[in-house]
Amino acid sequence: MKRLSQTLAFAALSCLAVEAVAQQGNYVLGFEGWGGYTSNGTVPFWLRSNQYGSVPIDGASLSLIGFTRKDYEAGKEKLFDWGASFEGRANLGQGANLTLVEGYGKVRMGIFELRTGRSKKITGLVDTTLSSGSWGISGTNLGIPEIELSVRDFWTIPWLGELFAFKGNFSHGWMGTKEMSRYILHDTVSTKSFLHQKSLYGRFGKPSWKIKLYGGFNHQVVWGDEQKYYLDDYTLTPTQTYLYVITGKKFTNGYIQEERQGNHLGSIDLGLEYQFEKIKMTLYRQSIYEAGGLAHFANIEDGLNGLILENTKYKDKSSGWKKFVFEVLYTKKQSKDTWSPYADQLYYEGYYNHGQYVQGWSYNGNSLGTPLVATRENLRAELSSAPRDFYVNNRVIAFHLGGEGTVKGLDYQFKATFSNNYGSYLTADPDGDGAGIDEAGEYGIFGVQKQFSAFLDLGRRLSGNVDAGLILAADIGNLYYSSLGIMARASYSFRLQ
Repeated sequence: MKRLSQTLAFAALSCLAVEAVAQQGNYVLGFEGWGGYTSNGTVPFWLRSNQYGSVPIDGASLSLIGFTRKDYEAGKEKLFDWGASFEGRANLGQGANLTLVEGYGKVRMGIFELRTGRSKKITGLVDTTLSSGSWGISGTNLGIPEIELSVRDFWTIPWLGELFAFKGNFSHGWMGTKEMSRYILHDTVSTKSFLHQKSLYGRFGKPSWKIKLYGGFNHQVVWGDEQKYYLDDYTLTPTQTYLYVITGKKFTNGYIQEERQGNHLGSIDLGLEYQFEKIKMTLYRQSIYEAGGLAHFANIEDGLNGLILENTKYKDKSSGWKKFVFEVLYTKKQSKDTWSPYADQLYYEGYYNHGQYVQGWSYNGNSLGTPLVATRENLRAELSSAPRDFYVNNRVIAFHLGGEGTVKGLDYQFKATFSNNYGSYLTADPDGDGAGIDEAGEYGIFGVQKQFSAFLDLGRRLSGNVDAGLILAADIGNLYYSSLGIMARASYSFRLQ
């Protein structure tokens, strides 16, 4: 108790932030300070997840976040405009680190945007502030350095009576060096790796309609250095390889088995929006594809389901709710133990793991997708895991609730997640839910591990230029080590006329 009191005092005294905003020129310059403590040598789940890689050090720590950005001019329909952003975080505690959270430049020409650098990114139909995490890219990890061409906001096609609108993107990213397991030589090799990412989403319904329908897909591929991986048996040129990557076409030369180039994954998304008198309701569904099971409806049960309720009458005032999000994530089937007639013909999906890329769907060793599918790093040491699984817990049933609003001038945001966790198929019960996997249970039985994680952010504007806040986070259960986090923050801001 004494240590906690000392920590709270330390946090309150050490938090300081300065923020400068140029109101008319869209220039922002600022510094944000955090100070606090996390118990049990662990940063709680919601303090490290969906934070774009901006995470405090475990134990007692100080953080200073600095940023500067210039955005497009608001309220003006300019043919050409530009923007840029930089954000860095310095942590000091049991150790020290410095992280480039964001750094990019962008230009806009009409509806098109060209962006290059590292940016905060989320893919798919999902709530971007309160979600448990989108399947493709959730915002848990640092952004991947990339160059991207996009239609960022839904553009209504005027000559079709404003019934249809679309948005999408096409990007190339640099993922650095990755370890690949070569089945040809039974060894591992370091390769230069890249990211191909694209998406296309459509909306049906006039802007004035109460109901609107959404649909689309996102597609991610980790690839690169195929010649180094396959050696002389690889006959595709670099241009042919890239075309195979972006189309998902399979390659074989007789010796190399027919397979796609790179690690492919994504989701096919559907959504429905309805505007009531005071509330906007949005339903969405992300169906997962990775190893081909979705084409045969073999993993159709798996996916992310969400409901958003937005208070369209909410204004910054003393009291009122702004938004609530409820989600269910289900990833247990993985094309096995299913009614699909193709289930026995398909390899199980093994979500986020990959037979070639040792660390699967990750960047710098950290997950790119939903944080509820977990790597070995943050789990209790006694839980069973297969050596070749990087994601040792990818069979999950999770229920998630998030909300934000204001109570008597106090702004709040919360997240609460309960999950049942079943490990992977390699650590499933071979006599129960092993679903015909030959190696099920060979490395022990994961069992069913229950986990609850919660997060609460409270903030208040103390005067015209001063903000202060308190963040609480906790993990309770058998999946992660139980922990408590408490962070205090404060900010001072002024505007340049």
